[in-house]
Amino acid sequence: MMRQSAGERAATGGESAVRLVNVSKSYRVGTHTVTALDDITMDIRRGELVVILGPSGSGKTTLLNLIGVLDVPTEGSLEVAGIDVATASERERFRIRRHAVSFIFQSFNLFPGLTAAENVEFGADVAGRDAPRQIATDVLARVGLPDRLHHFPHQLSGGEQQRVAIARALATGNPILLADEPTGELDFTTGVQILGLLAAQRDEGRSVLIVTHNREIARIADRVVELSSGRIVADGPPPGGPVAVQTVRW
Repeated sequence: MMRQSAGERAATGGESAVRLVNVSKSYRVGTHTVTALDDITMDIRRGELVVILGPSGSGKTTLLNLIGVLDVPTEGSLEVAGIDVATASERERFRIRRHAVSFIFQSFNLFPGLTAAENVEFGADVAGRDAPRQIATDVLARVGLPDRLHHFPHQLSGGEQQRVAIARALATGNPILLADEPTGELDFTTGVQILGLLAAQRDEGRSVLIVTHNREIARIADRVVELSSGRIVADGPPPGGPVAVQTVRW
């Protein structure tokens, strides 16, 4: 599939996958109120790769949890796959988590007692897809692991485990992928391979959101949203425009 630039996708009227309008999230800590996100407004389009960049404590994880419908805003409007999360019922929020968004965790979160194929099959099964076993086999081949189907997580390298985690997310068929520091526990070479897999999902029309503190990774994004103290301090393309994954260095 030929890749479109972010501008080309916008020009063809790419649909909104996620929309936040004046979203804030606060928590009570003892007698104090802590504001993790403060008046966030942003829009993520279909087929767009967005990097959320910021230091620890900037609100990145809170934002990811809101978009992944693991939490709800204190204030503002959040739409995921066209559904207002704040006013949705618990059943509707469950359906979003099951059919719209998939998480790729830094720590992989694979089931240790299941093989690679069984871990991926679980993702397809939870999403209610037909023939989950065949989907698992096909997706593991796509991420370069056709010979690791029957290996357990402890028999795989860190990079292989992360590819299984990506395969599980792809097996759901969900259009929004959320990746939390997906290269944080990997060596550089494996990290670049993982970024290449994520960029390929963008090129196939999925919305990909990568949370990271690594500014170099942000160079591959269509858009970089920078957070500081729970606020957006910058939102736009990386300087000079997106670059190929193979050119990044850290």
